[in-house]
Amino acid sequence: MASVVARNRRETETEDELREEGDSDNVTLLKDKVEEVAKPLLDDAEKKAHTPQTEVQATAGAKQLAFCFIGLQASYLTWGYVQEKVMTREYATGKFPSATFCVFSNRVLAVLIAMLATLYQHGGKLCISAPYYAFAPCALSNSLSSFGQYQALRYVSFPLQTISKSTKVIPVMLMGKLLNKKTYPVVDYVEALAISVGVSIFSLAGASGGSSSSSETVDAGVAFLGLCMLALYVVSDSFTSQWQSKLYQAHPTVDQFQMMFAVNSWAITMTLFALVTSGELVLTLKFLTLNPVAGLDNLTIAVTSATGQLFIFYTIKTFGPVVFTIIMTTRQVFSIVISCIVFGHSIPLPSFVGALAVFGAIFHRIKRQASNHRNKSAQKAIPTTDKLLSGSGPGADKVSISNGVETSSEPTTAGGASSSSSGGPNAA
Repeated sequence: MASVVARNRRETETEDELREEGDSDNVTLLKDKVEEVAKPLLDDAEKKAHTPQTEVQATAGAKQLAFCFIGLQASYLTWGYVQEKVMTREYATGKFPSATFCVFSNRVLAVLIAMLATLYQHGGKLCISAPYYAFAPCALSNSLSSFGQYQALRYVSFPLQTISKSTKVIPVMLMGKLLNKKTYPVVDYVEALAISVGVSIFSLAGASGGSSSSSETVDAGVAFLGLCMLALYVVSDSFTSQWQSKLYQAHPTVDQFQMMFAVNSWAITMTLFALVTSGELVLTLKFLTLNPVAGLDNLTIAVTSATGQLFIFYTIKTFGPVVFTIIMTTRQVFSIVISCIVFGHSIPLPSFVGALAVFGAIFHRIKRQASNHRNKSAQKAIPTTDKLLSGSGPGADKVSISNGVETSSEPTTAGGASSSSSGGPNAA
């Protein structure tokens, strides 16, 4: 409606100006041309913006959404349960000896899947336009974040580990400013502060678990080590996502599967080097021969991690990041509930309040992003007369009007530059 009012006002002003100059023929020509070009485009845009989907499209969309929801939940709920089991429970000969081996085994399966996907997408070629050394920094940070995530379970409970992941928003913003010169509105900082306060309440209320001792000094040391591992995870993972974003911008032809292949190739090399030099490789292989169930658990973690990545790519591509974030946030809630039931964690009332604060801030952020997305979509869907007259907006690459003369125009790019969204999400 606003666009129609603006169109009428613009046309009236233009008529008055031309009448003052005594050019009544141009008035008629201009008005006819504007109505001829603008009306079909406006009608079509409004129809697309307001017409509901047909029954078939709506059914297909619901099925796809259910497929994404079930796939993500099944992958990451299983992954979280088995991860906690591997890092905290005793097998026949003791606890699993190496968090680094868990990272290594995950990367082996991931690189195989990424290689097959890359070969399929690029006609049997593994060529990547970016130099391989460019992927090394984010591969290192990705490996460190995964190590910190696994190792933290030696010292803190799974609910605390899971809720602490929400604090990633703070270092992500800092890394964005540092690496990509990004700016953020004040509301982002307020939400980040609310999440931090909620996590602090959750942890200080006594939700931390894992290894415990009768000595308060040992308990404090254990808690400190757990916080250090969580900090390693959060900071490293934040660097990973921002570095990947920088790579996508510098090399727009790199897709998510090429990124996945290159990063995991580096990660395998790095974790294998760490396993060999530390002696953990021989120790872990010996442990697996004595505890075949542990090998099956590691395989389950690797498979669910890989399928989860594929569901992430498909969900974001099909429904966008807002729907994906909602699904993954609900997954965190379900993971905490399952962990408390299966592994006997207790969450006191203050911790429950802290968790509500965290998830409340997250859902407020999701709602705000969804609203912004809808507003931007509405603005793009309905072109204004100003855009049509200036030769921009939908359909303007075909026809533009200048002083009542119809001319054709071709879309151009500024220096051949193109933009690319930073895919390659990490969903741990």
